[in-house]
Amino acid sequence: MTIQALLESILFVSQKPLTAQKLVAISGKPLKEVRQALDELYESYRTADRGILLLHNDGEYQLVSHPSAANVVQTYLQEESIGELTRPALETLSVVAYRGPVAKSEIEKIRGVNCSLALRNLLIRGLVDEEQMKESDEKSYRLSFQFLRHLGVSGVIDLPDYSRLHSDDIIAGLQNMHE
Repeated sequence: MTIQALLESILFVSQKPLTAQKLVAISGKPLKEVRQALDELYESYRTADRGILLLHNDGEYQLVSHPSAANVVQTYLQEESIGELTRPALETLSVVAYRGPVAKSEIEKIRGVNCSLALRNLLIRGLVDEEQMKESDEKSYRLSFQFLRHLGVSGVIDLPDYSRLHSDDIIAGLQNMHE
């Protein structure tokens, strides 16, 4: 795999802009090579008739949808945010509800699959909130006040079987199922 393809993959799954230094740390490639590859990717997206662009702003990079597709993308996202939740989204929401605040990596351990798309969908709908964890680069997720208000509960502790389902024994059992 070329360095451009590697960086493109990382930028595609990232939910936030990344610095060249962060891409160096993730990819294990030298800074000079990373910067050259980013410049080449930037030019490639800028000059081609593509649906995505590589944004570069103040030392950070992020893949985004092309501005000319904004109306179509906005319509899609609105439809996605008002439709029914998928099974993966419901499972992810349940993990966040009963384990939150919880890191994405822990959600993925519990569910046994990548949760990026489900978390993005829940964030768009305003069902979960995201916050930076102090001890790592990871983000944690918890139920939003909007969703708690919609459920009619004053806190997650009021969810059915919260004490039992929040316990570490239950979580360990779920994690062992996927190992």
